[in-house]
Amino acid sequence: MRDLPQPPGVPDHRSADRFLLWMARKEWRPLLWAGTLTSAYSAGSVLLSAAVGAALDSGLDTRSVLTWAGVLGAIIVVCTVFIPLAHRAECFNWYASSYRTVQVICSRSADLGPTLTRRLPSGEVIAVGTEDIERIGDFWERSAVFVAALVSMVVVAVLMLTSHVTFGLIVLVAVPLIMLGIAPVLRPLARRQEHQRTRKAELTTRASDLVAGLRVLRGVGGERTVGERYREESQEVRAAGVRVGWMDAALQALRELYPGLLLVGIVWYGARLALNGEITVGQLVAFYGFTTNLAVAVRHLMHSVSLYISARVAAGRVTRVLSLDHDHPDPETPAEAPTGPCGLYDPASGVRVPAGLLTAVVCADPADATAISARLGRYAEGGHLVEEATGRSVPLSDLPLREVRDRVLVAANDAHLFSGPLRDELAPDGGLPEERLAEVVRVAAAEDVVRQSPDGWDALLTERGREYSGGQQQRLRLARALAHDPDVLVLVEPASAVDAHSEAAIGARLAAERSGRTTVLVTTSPLLLDRTDHVRFVRDGRVAAEGAHHDLLASEPGYTATVLRTVLEEQP
Repeated sequence: MRDLPQPPGVPDHRSADRFLLWMARKEWRPLLWAGTLTSAYSAGSVLLSAAVGAALDSGLDTRSVLTWAGVLGAIIVVCTVFIPLAHRAECFNWYASSYRTVQVICSRSADLGPTLTRRLPSGEVIAVGTEDIERIGDFWERSAVFVAALVSMVVVAVLMLTSHVTFGLIVLVAVPLIMLGIAPVLRPLARRQEHQRTRKAELTTRASDLVAGLRVLRGVGGERTVGERYREESQEVRAAGVRVGWMDAALQALRELYPGLLLVGIVWYGARLALNGEITVGQLVAFYGFTTNLAVAVRHLMHSVSLYISARVAAGRVTRVLSLDHDHPDPETPAEAPTGPCGLYDPASGVRVPAGLLTAVVCADPADATAISARLGRYAEGGHLVEEATGRSVPLSDLPLREVRDRVLVAANDAHLFSGPLRDELAPDGGLPEERLAEVVRVAAAEDVVRQSPDGWDALLTERGREYSGGQQQRLRLARALAHDPDVLVLVEPASAVDAHSEAAIGARLAAERSGRTTVLVTTSPLLLDRTDHVRFVRDGRVAAEGAHHDLLASEPGYTATVLRTVLEEQP
C-alpha cells in the first residue's frame, strides 16, 4: 500500500492541459492500474453477453447447459472480484491527485507569502484550495472509466465485426458521430463554468471582507449598504450557476438521447436480420447485450468529457497561482551570506540594529513602523544584514529568500493561528520538548491559555484561535515566534492587546529570553521600552533621536509625545 501524500515534484504550469498531463506522468502507474482493472470488468461484461448468445446457439442440451453455466458463473465471479479492486484504485487516484495539487498549491503559497494575497483576491485563493482541487480529483478518479469505455467499445466492435460486418461498421461509425454531436455544447459549458467560477470567487472575497470589517461597518452605519451589495452579487452567482445547470442538463440529455437512438437503431436492425435468417437467435441476444454495453460506454465517455471540461477550468486556476511571480524574487547571483551573529540596517530610515542586543524602534507615524519592519524582514526592498565580526553589510535582496526567512523572523499581529493541537501550533516541526514549550509560553505570559484547557498541550485550536480573546491570541503568536528561536527576531507591537500586568511581565522576561541574540521591538509601549538596550526614534521616516528610554523621555519631546500619548502644544 502506498502512503499519501507522495513527493509532489515540480509542476508544469505553462497551461491547464500541461498541468493535467504532468499529473498523469507523475501518477501513471496507479492510473494504469485503475484503468486495467476497470477495463477488465467492462470487457467481462461484454464477454458475458457473448457467452449468453453462444449458450443459446449451442443446442441447450444438458452438457452444454452445464458447460455454459460454468462459463457464465466464472465470468460473473471474475467481474465481481474486479469491482472492489477497481473502486479502491479509483479512490486512490482521487486522493493522490488531490493531495498532489494541495501540496504544490501550499508549497507555492508558502513561497509567495504576502505576494499571493496581493496578487489574488482572498476568495480566489479559497476557491482554488477547495473547489478546484475536488474538480481535478474527480477527473482523475473517473479517468479509469474513460479508459474502460474505450476498451469496451473496441471489444464490442471486434465481436460484432466477427459476427456481422455491418454491425461492427455501425459501431465504428456511430460512436465518433455521437462524440461530434456533443462538441457544440462543450465550449459554451466551459465558458459558463469559468464565468460562474469567477463570480463565486468574487463573492467569497466579498464575504471575507464583510466578516473582517463587520465591526467597522456597524460603527459607520454601512452594514445595510454592504449587505445589499452582497445580496445582489450572490444573486448574480446564483444566476450564473443556473446557466451552468441548464447547459449541464443539456449535455446530460444528449448523453441519454444519442446512446438511446443508437440502441433503438441497432435493436431494430438486429431484429430484421434475425427475421431474415442472417443471424441466429443467440447472435441477436448477444447483440442486444453488446448494444447495452455500448450505450453505457458512450454515456461514460461523454461524462468523462464533461469532467475534463471542469478539471481544465480548475487546472487553469491552479496554474494561475503557480505562475505568480514573487514580489521579491531570489537574485540571479546570490551574495555570500554573512556568518556568525548579525545585525540589521535600514538605509531608508537610518535604523541600525546591533547584533546581540534588544533594540527598540519607536515611530511617530505608524506607517513608518510598518514600512521599516517590512524592509528589515525583506517584505519590501531596502533592508541589510550586517555581519558583526567584519561589519560587512549585505542587502537582504541579494540573499536567497529562504536564507532570509531562516535567519530573520518578523512577527506581526496579522499573523494567523491555525487549527490543530496547541503543541503543533507552537512547534510545527515537533522538535521542542514540553520544558521548552512551557518556557516560551511563560515568557509570553500565556500560561493561562494552557491552564484553562483540561487537555493542556493537546488542546485543539479552532481556525485563527477564535476561542481565545485578542490578548490571548497575541500572546500565543509571541510564544510561537520565540519557539522558532531565529537569529534575528523582529517583533511588531507584541503586547498591544494585553493588560498592563502581562505587558510588564513580557518586557521583563523577553529581555532575558533573547539575551545575546539580535532582537528588534517595533513598539511604543513604555513597559517594553523600559527593558530595551537601546531605542531609536523615527520621525518623518528618518531616525530623529536615539539613546536609552529614560534619556529620550527627558530630552526628546516628540518621543515623549509618542510614547506617553501626550499632545504637544505648538510652539509659536
